[in-house]
Amino acid sequence: MPGYAQKQGAQTAAIEEGEGLYSRAEDLLVLAIRMQGSAGGISIVDIEEMFGVGRRTAECMRDAVARVFGGLDTRPSDDRRIRWALPANKLALLSPTAEELAHLHAAAALMRRENREGAAEALDSIADKLRAALGARAMRRVEPDLEALTEAEGLAMRPGPHLRIDGERLAALRASILKCRKIRIRYRGRASGAVSWYKICPYGFLYGYRPYVVAFSLNPRVLDYRTYRLSGILQIEETDEPFARDPDFSLDAFARRSFGMFQEEPFDVVWRFKPEAAVDAREWLFHPDQVTEDQPDGSLIVRFRAGGALEMSWHLYTWGDGVEVLEPKGFRNHLKEDSRF
Repeated sequence: MPGYAQKQGAQTAAIEEGEGLYSRAEDLLVLAIRMQGSAGGISIVDIEEMFGVGRRTAECMRDAVARVFGGLDTRPSDDRRIRWALPANKLALLSPTAEELAHLHAAAALMRRENREGAAEALDSIADKLRAALGARAMRRVEPDLEALTEAEGLAMRPGPHLRIDGERLAALRASILKCRKIRIRYRGRASGAVSWYKICPYGFLYGYRPYVVAFSLNPRVLDYRTYRLSGILQIEETDEPFARDPDFSLDAFARRSFGMFQEEPFDVVWRFKPEAAVDAREWLFHPDQVTEDQPDGSLIVRFRAGGALEMSWHLYTWGDGVEVLEPKGFRNHLKEDSRF
């Protein structure tokens, strides 16, 4: 009779073998998905790099996908490598679920609320194509769940004010960003209401309560990156002048400088949430680089570095007396002294 140790060893070996089989099956499915999703096809070298395998194993994986899904198509290549792709509809078993379709519709609704009509239309188009690919019979099974999930999201009818942005101007800005073309904008300042022309190099968008375009100002007095409200742009004139994007500029890093949209010199921020407010505060991400510290009395300290004092004050107001500003010192006095506030 085999001993306990032998039985345990046999069970462990069987589990490891099963996990290995599942892992290999998963890799083949991932490869099949990528082969169908790649317009240019997948080469043996690509498979080696994707899965960290040798050439022989990569060839076996390619052949296994071909056997299971009924053959592969070859694709032309400029680098003399043979590439293979899985023909369309070979992965019909990977039909979208009602939950996945509902997420697409929810994402489209969110894009519309953020004045991103082009992105919303693209998401709706993807959802429509997926529904069409399902076929009438499968769609009849999915439709009730999809309707319930979409209604449960409540996004399409969610109340609340939001700005309306001219779609043509948004499209013109996006085209200038893609082509790296300098543009002239007729812009109305929010505080003064004055209308002036500005020449800028547009880099990208920041979406929040108010959407902005981030651009490099070509004003000789302000050669720096600035944000311009999309609702404040009254007219756009594209020029024939190209600009070279600064490879060291990061839209993500630019956004992290500020608590919200207002760009100002970053400063150290320390907030202390009282014990009764700390439970909710722990669920918030106030800044991507924040550091939190749980205190013995149940309170929560949040630290980060950013500009945007006005928007911080707006947010702090929602917490009432549940939060205390430890840094910067005299924060509220600073707000009263600032002419913008």
